[in-house]
This record gives sequence, structure tokens and C-alpha cells, in this order.
Amino acid sequence: MSRIVDAVVPPRMGRGFRWLLGSSWASNIGDGIALAAGPLLVNSQTGSAFLVALAAVLQRLPWLVFGLWAGVVADRWDRRRVIIGANLARVVVVAVLCAAIVSGSVNIAVVLVAMLLIGIAEVFVDTTSQTLLPMLVRPADLGTGNARLQAGYLTANQLVGPLVGASLFALGAAWPFVVQVLCVLLAVYLIFRLQLPSRTLPAGAGARTHVLRDIAEGLRWTWNHAAIRTLAIVILVFNLTWAAPWGILVKYSTDHLGMGEVGYGLLLAAAAVGGVLGVLVYGRLERRFSPTGLMRTALTLEVLFHLALALATEGWQAVAILFVFGVYTFVWGTLSRTLRQRAVPEAFQGRVASVYGICTYGGLVGGTLVGGVLAEVWGLTAPMWFAFVGAGVTLALLWRPLGHVSAAALPEGAGPGVGPAARAPE
Repeated sequence: MSRIVDAVVPPRMGRGFRWLLGSSWASNIGDGIALAAGPLLVNSQTGSAFLVALAAVLQRLPWLVFGLWAGVVADRWDRRRVIIGANLARVVVVAVLCAAIVSGSVNIAVVLVAMLLIGIAEVFVDTTSQTLLPMLVRPADLGTGNARLQAGYLTANQLVGPLVGASLFALGAAWPFVVQVLCVLLAVYLIFRLQLPSRTLPAGAGARTHVLRDIAEGLRWTWNHAAIRTLAIVILVFNLTWAAPWGILVKYSTDHLGMGEVGYGLLLAAAAVGGVLGVLVYGRLERRFSPTGLMRTALTLEVLFHLALALATEGWQAVAILFVFGVYTFVWGTLSRTLRQRAVPEAFQGRVASVYGICTYGGLVGGTLVGGVLAEVWGLTAPMWFAFVGAGVTLALLWRPLGHVSAAALPEGAGPGVGPAARAPE
């Protein structure tokens, strides 16, 4: 058993990383349970498709409203306490929701308010959590650490959690949320056990008088750093183009390909299984290929992904396409976060992470709206063609600047002629 643990969490990464990984996995199980149980609860309280969609929007909207503020909080306050406090706030909200369900007083208004409050808490938890890994492991181990965290997200949040959540909801509407509370409490306990290295907080940390100044400082730093700016633009545009077809994927699979509801679920499962493979092979890919080569390959596959979906005529083709999508998208996700964490100074980790969160969720919201309009006017493959052209043009424009991203984020001790970068063409 100890050998298995050491293989998953190498001893060189320290006990602190094990506490962080355990907390992340526990939290992801709870979030995965809610991923299935939340929409089921909303659907049980209303027959309105608009209100069902509104519940999903209310969990993403806080990123656009509170994201930059959360970045300032992560950089100015004790990060461990921020995560514990935000998670305990989430526990209180879910516990109140459980009480409303058990007492029979739950209604759609209560559920929507709960979704909004949970979304706000998650902004602070997710933004601050991204700053912990660089404080615990060496820059050279960031890729391994992010891959392990991504593996937990895939298996717990995307595969196991939703299945457990739907099964618990069938037993009783309150049960999945009770289990979610227990999972989040376990995550809080594990973070409480975590000891972070001391850091020097900015002058005036904890004060509320300079939040706008700190936000502006974080935005300026991101924009003036060419590599980080390039990565942010890629994340914004590629999330926008990705969300356009993904937002109508359920209708594409059922109406265009005739796969039915089970077929749609099979597409999501194929992407998740591909993602598991992606994070399992990430360490080997990182050692063998240059970051620039991996980025360009992943983004090229993203462009071809949209073209393949536009041309697909059979369900099995779409399943294969989504499997490949899962492999490269989680390699990209692990790599992009690793490069950002290596390049950004510790004092700016929270604010830069919040800018990336804005780019991610802003792109998702905008792309989903664009995809819906295109599909309504020109048909279900129109969003795929839009994404293919938009992502392709963006990649062509940023092809050369992508080389500067990896150069700005070399691990300690590496140089232009050392390590993988010297063995793979760019």
C-alpha cells in the first residue's frame, strides 16, 4: 500500500502536498455529487427550462462579479484561512438547503439563492486553492502536482461523483447534499492540517482600502508580461470557441446524430475517460517533449476537434472524437496551469489566477450564447464551423508567441539548452 501511495504522491513532494491533494479529492467528490444532484433538485422544483438554465448561470456568474476581488483576497490574506472560511460558508448554505428539503419548505427560490451563494464561495475557494501548490512543491514538480490534482477532478468530480449523486437523489432529495457537507468538512479538516511556509504579506494586508488598486496592479502585471498575456488570450478565445459547440452538444448528439439521451451520456463519459488517460501520461509527455511543442499540438488538436465534429455523421465517430478531446484537453489544462504557476511571482498568484478565471468563465458564457444563436439560425453544425475558424485564426496569430510562454516558465536550474526543450523541435 505504501508503494502505491508513494507512486501517486512521491515523497519528494512533501507531506504538505499530500494534505492538499487529499483535501482537493474530498472536495471534488462532494462537488461531483452536487453536479448531478443540483440540476435534479432544480428540475424537481420547476417545469421552466429558463429557471433550470438560470441555476447553472448563477453558479458561473459570481466569477465575473467577484473573481478579481477573490484574487486580491488570496494575495493579501492568509490563504489557508480563506479556503477554510469559504468552505465553511458553503457548508452552512448546503446545510440550510438540506434542512429546507427535509422540512418540506424548499422551493425554486430557495434553491436558486443557494446556487448563487455556493457559487460565490466557490470563487474564493477555487481561486485561492490554485495558489497553494507553488508554495508547497518545487517548480520542477508543478507538472506532477497539477496532474495529480487533475486526476482527482476527473475521477471524483466527473466520473464517480455524478453517479453517486444521482443514486443518492433517487433515495431522497436531501441525501446527496448531506454527503456533500461531509465531504467538504473533510476537505476543511485536511486543509487545517496543512502547514504553509511563511510568506511576507503586502503592506496593509487585511485592509479594505486598496482593493481597486491591487486589482489594477494585478491586471497591469498580467498585461505587461507577454507570456502570461498570451496564455490569457488563448484561454479566453479557446473557451469562447469551445463553449459554442459544447453548449448545444446535447441537441447535436440527439437530433443531428440520433444518439439519444444515452448516447449523449456516452459522449461525456468518453471525454472523461480520455481525460484520465491524458493526466496519466502527462508526466511522460512533459519529460519527453518541450512545453511549446505540447501547447501547439494540443491547440492544433482543438482546432481539428471542431472540424471533426462538424463533419461527423455517425455516433461512434463523435465518441472517438470526444475521447481524443479528453486526452489533449487535460494535457493542455495541466500544462497551462503549470506554466502559469512557474512564471508568476508568489505575491501575484491569486490575482493572476482570478484574471484567468474571468477569461475562462467569460469565454464560457459568451461562447454558449453565440453557439445557441448560431445553431438556431444556421443549424446544429454552425457552432462547430464558427469554432473551427475562430480557433484556427487565433492559433495562427499566436503560434510564434506561444514559444515565449514556455521560455518564461522554465523550472529552476533549466536553461534554453537543458532538458526536454533541447530535445523537441519547436
